[in-house]
This record gives sequence, structure tokens and C-alpha cells, in this order.
Amino acid sequence: MQDAVIDGLVTNLVVNGVEVTEYVEAELDRRHPVRVLIRSEDPADLREAAHQLHADWAATIERIRRTPGIERRSVNDEWSAVETLRHLVFVHDSWFRRCCLGSTELFTSMGIGPTVEPYCGAHGLDLALDPSLDEIVSVRDAQAAELETWLDKVTATQLAVPAPVPDDDAWPPYARGRSVRRCLGTVLNETFEHYGFCGRDLDLLEAQDAE
Repeated sequence: MQDAVIDGLVTNLVVNGVEVTEYVEAELDRRHPVRVLIRSEDPADLREAAHQLHADWAATIERIRRTPGIERRSVNDEWSAVETLRHLVFVHDSWFRRCCLGSTELFTSMGIGPTVEPYCGAHGLDLALDPSLDEIVSVRDAQAAELETWLDKVTATQLAVPAPVPDDDAWPPYARGRSVRRCLGTVLNETFEHYGFCGRDLDLLEAQDAE
């Protein structure tokens, strides 16, 4: 193996007899301290994680604005920046509003959810929409503010209880029985991971343009 790039969910990776997953995870924590906050059970740490993630995404959006049009370009058939942001709109509606708050409201129509049926385009999603970057950012800013306001008041006890997932057939079907904390973790992890994916693709697109 030479000049290999491995990017994804990696576990139990052994290189020449050495299990390297823990080394990789420790280095990722060093590079991205917010990962440690995301794993914490302390509401104060979780508030700080949400705040940092919002700030990181704000910086990425400003970076996108410096190259008009780049927000709709994709790399290797992955989501473009606007599609990634629309997916995070969906993540907030499904894993926070629905699972942490128990909301039965329809999801924000511009969101992008799973591709599997019957959840593709369901529960209020409109796959025909093509919102602008400004429209998506406005929704994401409101969602971030909603999450941070909730985190200002939530307690460790409230995080530990079973999530109040409504008894219907909306996404995510496998959330029942999970704690509020675990559902919140999905929101924070998705926000962090897609921030990394988006930054990686912007690096590649900018490098292509510079050639």
C-alpha cells in the first residue's frame, strides 16, 4: 500500500501488526478539541461544543462567499456545500426538534434527508426546492440559536432520560429508546463531521481552480 488516503468511519485498523485506531482518534482530538466536548456529559461542555460548531460553520460560509458558485459544486459525487447545509437543516429537525423536544411538526421543507423510502421526501420535505445559500444560512442560524437557548437551560438529569420521540412513522425510526443525550450527540456529531467533509471538498475545489 502506497500513497493511500483513508477517509471515513474507521475501526479496528491494524497496520503491520499495530492497531492504530486509538492513535488516530487521539490525534483527531488534538487537532479538533471540540470532539472532546461533544463526548462530554456536562451540559456546559455541550453548550460550548454547539457554540464552537456554529462559529466554525460561520467561518466556512464566509469562505464560500469569497468564491461565488463554489457552494453548488461537488467533489466525487458527494454533496455540495448547499446540499450539506440542507442536510443539517434536516438533522436538526429530526434529531433535535423531534427526538429531544418531542415535536410532531413537519420538517423544514428545504431539508435533505435519507434516500430510503418511505422517508425520502416525507414529513414535509420538498425535494423540488432549490433555495439560495442565504436562505439556507438564515434557517441554520435560527436552528443554532434554538439549540443554544435549549442548552442554556437543560440539565444532566434531563439529558439522561429517554428521548420523547413521537409515536408515529417519521424519521428516524430507530431513535426510540435512546436517551435525549444520545440524540443530541447525533446532532453535534453530524454538524462536526459534515463541517469536515465540506472543508475537505472546498480545499479540493480551490486547488483545482488554482491549477
